[in-house]
Amino acid sequence: MSTRDRILDAAAAVMRAHGMAHATTKEIAKAAGFSEATLYKHFADKTELFVRVLEERLPPFVPTVTRLRAGEGAVLDNLRQVAATAIVFYTDSFPISGSIFAEPKVLDAHRAGLRRTGRGPHKANEALTAYLLAEQELGRIRADADLPTVASLLLGACFQQAFLHQFADDAEPEAEAVADRLVAALAPVIEGA
Repeated sequence: MSTRDRILDAAAAVMRAHGMAHATTKEIAKAAGFSEATLYKHFADKTELFVRVLEERLPPFVPTVTRLRAGEGAVLDNLRQVAATAIVFYTDSFPISGSIFAEPKVLDAHRAGLRRTGRGPHKANEALTAYLLAEQELGRIRADADLPTVASLLLGACFQQAFLHQFADDAEPEAEAVADRLVAALAPVIEGA
């Protein structure tokens, strides 16, 4: 593993444990087994290091949604998989991504990076909506279903579950069970084509 990767892994671990606001370069360097000077050989400053962690060390979620293919598998089963994956993603990423709002400089840099690469949290909603629209065209979803709203409701509920877990500091949500309940609540809105 490269020095850069070891630093990013250490920074992600420190950020998850202490939040971004309390993660210092000294603590990150110590966790990586390097000096602070080594950190600055690979990253211009603390902001760049944190932005790289956000971009490179959060678990991927959007690819899970973009891999969905209309006509493959049962629609509700596909949505359960998306929901379960989203809950895990949001739960894992909350300690890091939630704290960027406390650091305006980091948030601005992260936003700029997302714009530059064409990524962002809205991409999951767009991909899920596109999948649902394709299923609707195949007649597997009701013609009158408001699919952008369905996508927002599902992903928003998953995000809330992760937030509540972090806020309450309770046991990690049972992603599969929660996903089953969320999709069951949405089923009447999309079924009956």
